[in-house]
Amino acid sequence: MASAGPEAEAANELLTELVRAEVLPEDQVPSGLVRMGSTLSFRTEAGQVRRVTLVFPQDADIAQGKVSVLTPIGAALVGLSVGQSIPWTGRDGRVHRLTVESVGEPETRPADRGSAASQPR
Repeated sequence: MASAGPEAEAANELLTELVRAEVLPEDQVPSGLVRMGSTLSFRTEAGQVRRVTLVFPQDADIAQGKVSVLTPIGAALVGLSVGQSIPWTGRDGRVHRLTVESVGEPETRPADRGSAASQPR
């Protein structure tokens, strides 16, 4: 039986983003695009600014600002660039609006973790 709840909803949101994503070679990915490993700053509609790094679930640590891609906020941020905004539904069910302020390039690419994408063609 499939699980329900915030993680399942975030996974569905992420799947929606992945379905409409355009896959590019690493050297063609535009700078300033939120992707796995990106460190970014975003502003909430309340004016709060947060700096986070988008990570895989096993690397998440909110105390260190490492946000899992399988959280509602992580799934919402993927694919955005500086100046773009997106509404997202928090775990409390409220809709929030985030605006990306800055995006840093990932220190290591996800392909460096041993995925098929890192294999020579």
